[in-house]
Amino acid sequence: MKDIWVIGFGSFGQRAVSILSQKEDNQLTIVDISFENIQQVQDKCHRYINVDGVSFLNENLYPGNEPDWIVPALPVHLAAEWSFERLKSNQLRKITLPSELESLVPNPFKISPSVLCVSYADFVCPDNCTEPLNKCPVTNEPRKGNMFELLQKISLSPFEPLVVRSFQLAPGIGGYSPKQLFSLLNKLEQRPGQYLVCTACRCHGVITSLERL
Repeated sequence: MKDIWVIGFGSFGQRAVSILSQKEDNQLTIVDISFENIQQVQDKCHRYINVDGVSFLNENLYPGNEPDWIVPALPVHLAAEWSFERLKSNQLRKITLPSELESLVPNPFKISPSVLCVSYADFVCPDNCTEPLNKCPVTNEPRKGNMFELLQKISLSPFEPLVVRSFQLAPGIGGYSPKQLFSLLNKLEQRPGQYLVCTACRCHGVITSLERL
């Protein structure tokens, strides 16, 4: 049985639950601060927890109490926000993105001074994209590369990129393992410095700039 935490229950989270619940061996936990629309999927999940998603992950994710997969479905960069909550007592802080970063990534879109979204696509991707290895199913053109690899190779001193790869759990639905988050946290704990904390699949990514004092 696969234990999956879906963090966030907006349109993306609802779609993830609807599809992932079709596999009988998936056990779903939904985490969201609102009960809105939960009635339509109460029979599709193991439990529903009415709290803020970042707070839930901060308080409940630790070795020995982790799911197989986490599906980030909040309108925030969950991996970065979780890291910030875990380490803020150790003087981890959000900082302004380096100005040169936007010239190094495709189709950048700044969400805030410290958060940047990137994508190989300059169009809205279909919800059920299968993320094929060799070509884009929309343009039928060869893939330009893997976003998770591109971000890992960013050379922009003194910033060090730390990438959490998102894997497809179903068409259009990505997730990562707790092991990946623990690895991210361990790297941030090891030494002071400036970091580009990234989450990315083959096509898209989000970057948050953090500094460990």
